[in-house]
Amino acid sequence: MSCPALPEGFDLTDPDLHQHRVPLPELARLRQTAPVCWIPQPHGIAGFGDDGYWAVTRHADVREVSTRPEIFSSHANTAIIRFNEHIPRDQIDVQKLIMLNMDPPEHTRVRQIVQRGFTPRAIRALESALRDRAARIVAGARESGSGDFVTDVACELPLQAIAELIGIPQQDRSKIFDWSNKMVAYDDPELAITEEIGAESAMELISYSMNLAADRKACPAEDIVSRLVAAEDQGNLGPDEFGFFVLLLAVAGNETTRNAITHGMHAFLTHPGQWELFKAERPATAADEIVRWATPVMSFQRTATRDTELGGQRIEAGRRVGVFYSSANNDPEVFDHPEVFDITRDPNPHLGFGGGGPHFCLGKSLAELEIRLIFEAIADTLPDIRLAGEPRRLRSAWLNGIKELRVTYA
Repeated sequence: MSCPALPEGFDLTDPDLHQHRVPLPELARLRQTAPVCWIPQPHGIAGFGDDGYWAVTRHADVREVSTRPEIFSSHANTAIIRFNEHIPRDQIDVQKLIMLNMDPPEHTRVRQIVQRGFTPRAIRALESALRDRAARIVAGARESGSGDFVTDVACELPLQAIAELIGIPQQDRSKIFDWSNKMVAYDDPELAITEEIGAESAMELISYSMNLAADRKACPAEDIVSRLVAAEDQGNLGPDEFGFFVLLLAVAGNETTRNAITHGMHAFLTHPGQWELFKAERPATAADEIVRWATPVMSFQRTATRDTELGGQRIEAGRRVGVFYSSANNDPEVFDHPEVFDITRDPNPHLGFGGGGPHFCLGKSLAELEIRLIFEAIADTLPDIRLAGEPRRLRSAWLNGIKELRVTYA
């Protein structure tokens, strides 16, 4: 059985496809003609030992899947929609220890603990330090005259925000950057990073984080780590749970915001009227439109826990279900002229932070703060920034990544 709305063999999770583009025309066709559609795959190609998945492309249906964890599980096969076909099943299953891949009630327990670090008060406490860091990052880029926006600007503030949040010493921050890069880049042969290297990097990050947790438990400090691990018997995280929490932050909080900033800069530079508007008015709505436009996580997956129906289609228990945020964020039933980059768009009910429900992004406020601060700093210091080359995309099955964006800063 193939999807009649797509060419034979077309797979929305093909990393070769995503190295060149997001398949927005194909997603639009699915929304219009087959909004819940079976996508066949060669047996086991995604690492799950099956023959495909159901693609969910309408905004309303993505929200429905996201808010019904009792029917659509994150735990059964994890939220990652495609691994390498040769990955051992135990390497997939170990990822179930990450909060992203838990279901209630275990997810509820862990989230209630870690959200202590993401209160409005906690985020406000970071703003002054992050504003100063954003100014220094952009000033450093200006001195270089030209370069790669990804490494010079976009990657720095998200990394430093996470490090600031959990108290990682300045001298160790480059390690976090390196480990997180390797964890998500295993699909890109140009980077010469295998799944084995990605797995090793994940274990190094977890080990580092567990040691940090043990240190803080022995000698508490004024940081989030101490608040999360200092009293494990009072409902806090154990060192291993904290290690997997930092692993999640390194990808969900670092890579995603970095790519939102990079896509946002590219959008501004290819829509100069919007850049002039931002420089003049700094609208509060800009960060949400940048995230909608970028949709750094193109898709996640759930697995049906029982036979159910969605969008007029019967989905059998055990089938994987892909929720395509890139499609939902371009649904014309929800957004007027979604193909237009409009930083004054309001309302903007995008699903770039998830479709609601238990897995709605815990770091939404922090990500929006980082995006606002870095673009304000760019507007102040690099108002005449210009493109110097086309973006080079990351080969990834689920992450809308840009690995290089050449620009001239002055």
